Amino acid sequence: MNFGPLPSVDAAAVPSEGFVLDVREDDEWAAGHVEGALHIPMSEFVSRVGELTEAVPDGGRVHVMCRVGGRSAQVTQYLVRQGIDAVNIDGGMQAWDGAGRPMVTDTGNPAFVL
Repeated sequence: MNFGPLPSVDAAAVPSEGFVLDVREDDEWAAGHVEGALHIPMSEFVSRVGELTEAVPDGGRVHVMCRVGGRSAQVTQYLVRQGIDAVNIDGGMQAWDGAGRPMVTDTGNPAFVL
């Protein structure tokens, strides 16, 4: 079954107020993440998808993020099948960092991409 091309967006083009879903694992998240992003590791995604549907503004777009774009592409495909307006962030956190977009940590330490 082919769902057509996967919707994606360049890291530099994600609106500053855009809703970001980070599907990286806990250690990757701890190293650095997008401020205000929702963190649900891909390994826990199916059991925790309700957290996403509660958090997304009605009709809002979900920008899905991982380290380089592979895991987030799989989650984006799943969300699109569920009728959610989701796009994969091309290049993931590496592209986000490369575009000079802001990152934070929960500890206040300098953020980096693991």
